[in-house]
Amino acid sequence: MSEVERRMIDNDLAFHSAPTLLGVKCANLISIDRSEQTIAEYLREYSSELAARGLRARLLCKCRERTLVYIYNVKMLGAWLKMPQVAELLTEYGYTADMSAENMLDMLAGRISYGSFPHEIGAFLGYPIGDIRGFISNSGKNCLLCGYWKVYENAEKARQTFNTYDRCREILFDRLNSDPNLFRAISKEEKI
Repeated sequence: MSEVERRMIDNDLAFHSAPTLLGVKCANLISIDRSEQTIAEYLREYSSELAARGLRARLLCKCRERTLVYIYNVKMLGAWLKMPQVAELLTEYGYTADMSAENMLDMLAGRISYGSFPHEIGAFLGYPIGDIRGFISNSGKNCLLCGYWKVYENAEKARQTFNTYDRCREILFDRLNSDPNLFRAISKEEKI
């Protein structure tokens, strides 16, 4: 992989997953227009850098010309998936309480690869359960606010969260401007 390709992937990850990279959100899903082989090589090359920060990334699927990469904070995701309301939603889609987060992600990847985009993916991205249920029951219409996700409850709290996520992106890109290495940039301490 060339230095140019690495920087482009770094920028894609920074733009689409800054809240997760900076420890504010449990996970992000990124659609990257690079070959699956290039993305897999990148993730292999930087897996120890991610792990040192409590992060993991995995390919969820290859869809046409894009590769879906799921990046997550291992501890945050594990705690989130165990929350009663999250676990309850996921059981409605066949996930069980005895499944590990990795097993759940395997199941999610399988559901994506069968050509549909499962609505429960919002639970794996840390979206509020009321908003996931609202999206499903309204077929994606009639939302109160549309930002990082479609909001059906508590628009003001969601707006504040969106602002925090925007701030994460700004911080990370400011850091990348002074040091183009993504992993050094996410290691710098700064209050978000």
